[in-house]
Amino acid sequence: MEEPIVVGIDIGTTKVCTLIGRIEGERIIRILGVGIEPSQGIRKGTIVDLGAASQAIARSIEKAQRSCGLEVSDAQVSLAGSHISSVNNRGVAAVSGGMIDVNDMRRALEAAQAVNIPHNREIIHVIQRGFIVDGQDGIRSPIGMHGFRLEVEAHMITAAAATVENIRQSVEGAGVNVNQFVLNPLASAEVVLSETERNMGAIVCDIGGGTTDLAIYIDGDVWHTMVLAVGGNHITSDIAHGLRLPMDEAEKVKIKYGHAIKDEVGEDQMFTVKSFGDESMVQIPRRDLAHIIEARVEEIFELVLQEIKRSGYDGLLPAGMVLTGGTSLLPGIRPMASKILGLPVRLARPENLVGLVDQLNSPAYSTSVGLLYFALAMNESTMPARGGRFVSKGGGSDLLSKVMDFLRKISP
Repeated sequence: MEEPIVVGIDIGTTKVCTLIGRIEGERIIRILGVGIEPSQGIRKGTIVDLGAASQAIARSIEKAQRSCGLEVSDAQVSLAGSHISSVNNRGVAAVSGGMIDVNDMRRALEAAQAVNIPHNREIIHVIQRGFIVDGQDGIRSPIGMHGFRLEVEAHMITAAAATVENIRQSVEGAGVNVNQFVLNPLASAEVVLSETERNMGAIVCDIGGGTTDLAIYIDGDVWHTMVLAVGGNHITSDIAHGLRLPMDEAEKVKIKYGHAIKDEVGEDQMFTVKSFGDESMVQIPRRDLAHIIEARVEEIFELVLQEIKRSGYDGLLPAGMVLTGGTSLLPGIRPMASKILGLPVRLARPENLVGLVDQLNSPAYSTSVGLLYFALAMNESTMPARGGRFVSKGGGSDLLSKVMDFLRKISP
């Protein structure tokens, strides 16, 4: 039997990354094709220029196809932006026949989705947080159990329908169908979050160029998600304004000399740069740069802390935070996050990769690689236990049926 091919397209504010992989075994994907292209027409996770975005996506796909000799027909596509929101709801179904089967689960899930969603919004994910059978909660898989009343707690993620359609149109304009939209932190969690962290209670924080994406995992499932419209590009913009530098020069300075904690930079450390209005190179204290960066990083994590407290789960996160995304490479950002949040924080990147992985061993590609593993989790022939709890509507109405078909196969 031919090994399945999976494709992920990570559409970010700074880059578009297309990965083509082949499933070679349980939780093993060989990277066959890589296509990385600077983003155009995308700002804070949303399309602002449809033509430019579609061209950037097409170039990324073409590079990936050329590197492996395969043609892409459909893909998992990342989704982010401040238009993302989430809501929790409970669905109830009476058990027919006294023993719970997949049809009872289907009716409970459909009942959970019966919430008032504005006409301009679209459900992207419906994630099963747990089941309750005749008042007994904490049940992970109720199939085959005896009972009369089945309840499901569901976490639903919605997005602006127009924004989703614009991204879909950009991808399809490049000749690829959207198989499924996947929220950035859910994709990242597939490769950076351990099972222990997932069960104990942890936050995945993916800081990209235009957005900071959060997902709170408790008892193995997603309990809360949020996208903040602030990221690494805001730090670059602050540097450009504060030191009077062009944006591309400010980005280089941030990467080469940046530090998130001013007090850890020596007062005698200097660097040279060419600013606006100066013909010659000027010397700037590195401490001044760190002062600018520290203020913005503090703001980002204050907003993260505010969101964690708003969720009500701030006391259920003993495993702390897993920090990823391109901006997490900034020196000093991990201790700064730990200090503000009062939680243990670790940096994470994709690991145990095989194939064309030279460029991908970086936190900047956690979402890109995670899209392939999310596809693996939803593949009915290799779906792990937690994959069956992900029900998504973003990209195909047959996904719920796919999950239910898998559950039907394993039911007694």
